[in-house]
Amino acid sequence: MSRHEDDEEFRLFVQRQWGSLLRTAYLLTGDRGTAEDLAQSALEKTHRRWGRVLRRDAPEVYVRRAMVNTAISWRRRRGLLEVPLLTSDSQSTRDAYAQVEERQLLLAALRRLPPRTQAVLVLRYFEDLSEADTAQVLGCSVGSVKSQASRGLARLRHEFTPPGAQSPVRLEEELA
Repeated sequence: MSRHEDDEEFRLFVQRQWGSLLRTAYLLTGDRGTAEDLAQSALEKTHRRWGRVLRRDAPEVYVRRAMVNTAISWRRRRGLLEVPLLTSDSQSTRDAYAQVEERQLLLAALRRLPPRTQAVLVLRYFEDLSEADTAQVLGCSVGSVKSQASRGLARLRHEFTPPGAQSPVRLEEELA
């Protein structure tokens, strides 16, 4: 394949995958601008190796792995960022604003998890990848994905279980 054909194939790949990659990047970073930077950085790394990536027939996996690794690297360099939480008034009926606020609190709690656990939860529950696909993207075993997901969900449940409540919130449904 010529360089021009490779470039055209890469351009088509980016057009098809941009929305999905940007969503994953946002869930990993929590900020739209940083998410765009992350997606572009991962795509730049992918473009440099496009011929090899394409021959392995797994460009989506390669880009997502590059995004996860880059997000973890950025997070280590920057340290933990403080995310202000919104206080909510208790209301007996669920309205759209409360749902948006609850989702924001969930995303903030997700960002407080360790980077690898966060990546597992994003890929499994937001991107709806199987355990095997998540393990492939992260370059780890399925067992590692299962244990990271279990620990991450347990931490999120603990944060979202109201004091004195009998059972924790079903976060898998909230994450989906």
